[in-house]
Amino acid sequence: MTQVSGELNPASPGQAVGRWDFLTNHAHVLTCVAHDPGIRLRDIAAAVGITERATHRILSELVAEGYVLRERQGRRNRYEVVAERRMRHPLVQEREIGDLLEILVGPKAEKPVSGP
Repeated sequence: MTQVSGELNPASPGQAVGRWDFLTNHAHVLTCVAHDPGIRLRDIAAAVGITERATHRILSELVAEGYVLRERQGRRNRYEVVAERRMRHPLVQEREIGDLLEILVGPKAEKPVSGP
């Protein structure tokens, strides 16, 4: 086996290479919340492939930084993504989180206007 960029590159094509992704777990959690504001921690954890504890930590960080609002409704939480918040990394800090989510989740559905 050879080593490429810190990961083992198997000699035969049948062997798995280390997993990586273009998005962080924070982005995956944010995507889940944007898709379903009433989603449960266990469902986010299962979708992202992380523990419920890690999911809780990530959501707490997103809430603390103002990217997500959390509202208690009975025994459950309801989340709202603050789409106007700017992204953190210097390469994309002029872009809003909503720009990323529009690509990943699609445009947010318009709320129906109630007429007279």
